[in-house]
Amino acid sequence: MAVIHNVELRPTKLELLTDWLPTRPWYRGGAGAPRPAKAGGFRLDDPRGEVGIEFMVVTDASGPLPVAYLVPLTYRGAPLAGAEHALVGTMEHEVLGRRWAYDGCQDPVAAAQLRALIAGRVQAQDQNTSDAVDREVTRSCAVEDSIATDAVPTDFSGTGGDDDEGTELPAPAGLTLRLHRVLRPVPDGAAMSAPGTAGHVAGAWRQPDGSRARGLFATVRTTAR
Repeated sequence: MAVIHNVELRPTKLELLTDWLPTRPWYRGGAGAPRPAKAGGFRLDDPRGEVGIEFMVVTDASGPLPVAYLVPLTYRGAPLAGAEHALVGTMEHEVLGRRWAYDGCQDPVAAAQLRALIAGRVQAQDQNTSDAVDREVTRSCAVEDSIATDAVPTDFSGTGGDDDEGTELPAPAGLTLRLHRVLRPVPDGAAMSAPGTAGHVAGAWRQPDGSRARGLFATVRTTAR
């Protein structure tokens, strides 16, 4: 299990996202700078213990209406070769030293572990507590053997594609993994996974008014949207 260090980061993750979010096609903010606030999320463990993997939810109230975003991030102790375009920024960690933060959708370790989560082979971990499972994160999958069959590649290919709603990643067996970057609450009692999907990950976050919301974080489809 990953160990959570409650230490100061310079700059902070939210400070990095203030500069990075406006560069994304799915960002919905206004003309001013983003005002990201941490609103939830979860972590996944790297089996080799080398890469920190965090699926962060942030809310931003800089536009006409508050928007919640899913921002997967990976934290590495050295640059990821070939992934310069996916670098969110660097931070100084009081315990671990310099950390390179990447868009997790473009990091092969994060993508592989997300597929393993969807397949039910790993569990989502609490975002803020070491060695604790996050029970609010749920998943389903009708193609467990297909979605988690390929290993983490040894080189970086950067195949994720952003649009104005999310990021689509190729997966094994002709499947497509879609990350929902702009999060939308699903009403209580409504089906969490949309028709035509072969699997999903859902979770909860805190809205600006203090209420809790649940929605889809990722879906698996047999073809691209």
